[in-house]
Amino acid sequence: MCRILKCEAMIRLLSSLRQLSLVVIMLFVAQPLLAAEQAKGITEVSSERKARILASLRSARPDLKYGAVQASPISGISMVQVENGPMLYIYNDGEFFFDGDLYQVAKGRFINLKEQGLAAVRKDLLAGIPLDEMVVFSPQTPVKGVINVFTDVDCGYCRKLHKEVPDLNAMGIEVRYLAFPRAGVGSDSYQKITSAWCAENPLQALTALKNGEEIAQNVCAGNPVAKQYSLGQQMGVNGTPAIVLADGSLIPGYRPAADIARVLGINGGR
Repeated sequence: MCRILKCEAMIRLLSSLRQLSLVVIMLFVAQPLLAAEQAKGITEVSSERKARILASLRSARPDLKYGAVQASPISGISMVQVENGPMLYIYNDGEFFFDGDLYQVAKGRFINLKEQGLAAVRKDLLAGIPLDEMVVFSPQTPVKGVINVFTDVDCGYCRKLHKEVPDLNAMGIEVRYLAFPRAGVGSDSYQKITSAWCAENPLQALTALKNGEEIAQNVCAGNPVAKQYSLGQQMGVNGTPAIVLADGSLIPGYRPAADIARVLGINGGR
């Protein structure tokens, strides 16, 4: 038995070494090609290359939905967002890719390029959401800033953030809620939040639920909750509350009203 285990361990080690060798070879092959493209000053992805990349990905996984091909700051590497999946970094015409976070080293900080790519995706997705499908708490004074909040009625920090809405409104910040029942479509949380969206007065109903009160169940036909839940996943939302700004940047978790105002450049003043 010990000999068999040692043999299996050796096989796994050799397999790992072969994989590592392949990565090293790819890097050596890629480097001169990347340098050549940098010398040409290539920064944008041509329409022909975009088509080849998407064709390559679809040939391997036609069941997945791929977003638009974006340029990255690294010549020869493009970015493609998988719907409800990761951001892919594609080499050349789609022969190789990797996923995960890609950082650029800048003076005094690291820049998360994956987050920048997702911000563009979020901005486009937000633009396609009709305002009348959100539950919107608007200030009485002129609007100085807007936050889009993916929320769940059974989330403690969502309830805590909701208590900040009057202060946010008083500072001229409009709060636009999108539904994100963390337990998924069809869950008890889904039934509750959908009932708020379908209520005659969604603002009152949502506030009642966030205060721990019960409302009449009403899962109306054509409600946007499942669609918004899917959109949240496409935007990289994996918890609530999740605040998405107009530029597509994501602020995860609870923030006090004064912090949100500072992020929006409103100085926390009324």
